Amino acid sequence: MSITRTRLALALAALAAGAALGAALGAETFLGVVPCALCLLERWPWRIALGVALAGLLLPRGPARAALALAGLLVLGGAGIAALHVGVEAKLWPSPLPECAAPHLTGDTIAERLASMPERPAKPCDEPTFIVPGLPVSTAALNLLVSLVFAAGVAMFLARSRRSAA
Repeated sequence: MSITRTRLALALAALAAGAALGAALGAETFLGVVPCALCLLERWPWRIALGVALAGLLLPRGPARAALALAGLLVLGGAGIAALHVGVEAKLWPSPLPECAAPHLTGDTIAERLASMPERPAKPCDEPTFIVPGLPVSTAALNLLVSLVFAAGVAMFLARSRRSAA
């Protein structure tokens, strides 16, 4: 039984999506990176693309190609979220998410202020996180770059395989 090029592309797409999610989780777990609300939102396209790519492995050739295209479009949409986040970090515009602002404590006494604190401290979305020392690329910018490369790779594969089939 030979594996088709489309199935190989789907497996690579699933592997790339899993690696992107694993890198984010690893940065949290091992490097102590605290994600902001936009960081967490940026992960959803990768999660869905992973599921779509894995499901595509079980489909016949035509629907499998559609699943690969959908995975590419999902991650391209994720690149849009990442671009929004990069703009927020550069203070070009405010974040559209209210969770992105630092918590505002209210009350006159310390007890009142402690009571108004959130359960988990929020990381403001306009504070970039840099995980590679000396490289001024935030995690949001890195996600933008990886998302664009992923989407371009899927688009190039689909275009080439269409030409070779014609």
